[in-house]
Amino acid sequence: MTTATTSIGFGAFISPLHPPGEAPDLQMWRDLDLISWLDDLGLDEVWVGEHHSGGWGTIASPEVFLAAAAERTRRIRLGTGVVSLPYHHPFHAASRLVQLDHMTRGRVLFGVGSGSSPADAHMIGVEPSDTRRMTGEALDVIMPLLRGEVVTRSTDWFTLRDARLHLTPYSPGFEVAISSASSPVSMRFAGAYGLSPLSFGAPVPGAPLIDLAAQWAHAEKAARDAGRAMDRRDWRIVLPVHVAETTKQAYADVREGFQRFAYGYFRDTLGLPVEFPGVPSGEEIAAMAESGAAIVGSVEDCVAAVERLAERTGGFGRLLVAVNDWAPREQTRRSFELLARYVAPRFDGRLRSVEGSARWVQENRSAFVGKAVAAFQRAASGTAV
Repeated sequence: MTTATTSIGFGAFISPLHPPGEAPDLQMWRDLDLISWLDDLGLDEVWVGEHHSGGWGTIASPEVFLAAAAERTRRIRLGTGVVSLPYHHPFHAASRLVQLDHMTRGRVLFGVGSGSSPADAHMIGVEPSDTRRMTGEALDVIMPLLRGEVVTRSTDWFTLRDARLHLTPYSPGFEVAISSASSPVSMRFAGAYGLSPLSFGAPVPGAPLIDLAAQWAHAEKAARDAGRAMDRRDWRIVLPVHVAETTKQAYADVREGFQRFAYGYFRDTLGLPVEFPGVPSGEEIAAMAESGAAIVGSVEDCVAAVERLAERTGGFGRLLVAVNDWAPREQTRRSFELLARYVAPRFDGRLRSVEGSARWVQENRSAFVGKAVAAFQRAASGTAV
């Protein structure tokens, strides 16, 4: 295996986006149950998002949800994916995450973003044209607050006077990540403020692929301008992933759920164009897998797709599986099991020693077997001592 990074970790990104029609409390139970399963499987981290409208995403406070998840899990890291900074006073956003960092003894990842839903922004009087500016202004005070500094700052949407967090983060290196889709703004924020980028490889089904390598270049330039250096090990990429025993089974598992997600959510709810020119209906999944916008197939298909992604991007640290109800619950759990058992170990180094041992035995088997046969012959002839 050849990848552009020495090691790639794996996790999950639960927006969540569930089709309306199911009891919301049971949707939340399913997500908590899945996080427990990911913890059992040894995945590195899971991220949970914030939504306030549209019917598909019913978690308004990822912090509350992750506090419940923390009680059900042992080691998996828990990230907000993301807290939409323009919707919150930055002092409160920082305070809540630091509290959660203490409650989980350092398992929290503070994911932030500008907010992706115009409907959410509309309800609280935030103009979409202001969200990126507001995000930068929030980061201007959140980062020094997390460092234990005293901040005084006034903007047109928040005021801080001699503000300080009465708790500093539990984690010495409290990690702050920022989501990035098609615009380079968030990647520039990542470089300027020393944040971990969290990139969506294919924000809208059928849309052109994001040039992730170019996005990383924006972060590197902003980091250089700020006297910083970016580390690809901190870069996370979010893509739909589904693994099954065979390629055919994987496509069958997700075909119906993908149609519901792409057309029911992006087209019919959000009003975004979802088009696959020249692709017959029912073959969209194959087209996305072929383009690299999704990873769907057998274990070997998925290993090859992750290798291609590493080459295309120049290397990254974590692959986060976008959990969008493409497959039924049991097939989703099985997919994560196959990912954890057979795909992740090919990239995180856990197979190195056993593969090395297997090669060593194969390369020296003639000598080993020859000695064993000779010893057996001596024993059988009665000459062995």
